[in-house]
Amino acid sequence: MLSTTALHAVRAMGELADLEEGHYAGAVAIAEKIGAPRNYLGKLLQSLSSHGLVDSRKGAGGGFRLARPADSITIYDVVEPIDRVSRWNGCFLGNRSCNGTCRIHRRYGPVREAYLSMLRESTIEEVAGSVGAGQAATLQEAVAAGGQR
Repeated sequence: MLSTTALHAVRAMGELADLEEGHYAGAVAIAEKIGAPRNYLGKLLQSLSSHGLVDSRKGAGGGFRLARPADSITIYDVVEPIDRVSRWNGCFLGNRSCNGTCRIHRRYGPVREAYLSMLRESTIEEVAGSVGAGQAATLQEAVAAGGQR
């Protein structure tokens, strides 16, 4: 499964997908919306920026937004730089040398492939709108009401 950091990243990206075109959201507003630590989320969004997934702008009216359309960013794109899920090809038991003949390895392979396929085929657009469902204000409303925070 994904780390807490990767889950925060996916949730933050889902929130950014809900922003109106050309708008930015501050890390504090996003963190409050998804229940992530403020400073931690700012650093995480900067990391995603360095991977070309998020645009950032400093100053008044600044913050973060998606670097490209949400339907072109997969969950795999977001979690790979954080969790390195591409390395899940190794032995399930963590053995350094595994020829893949153990019974658990044969059972793990199809599960791993199905999970990685789901990450590669699911987009941030699919996550948008489902993060923090049921909470009073949308990120867009929070940004409009309280600035970039």
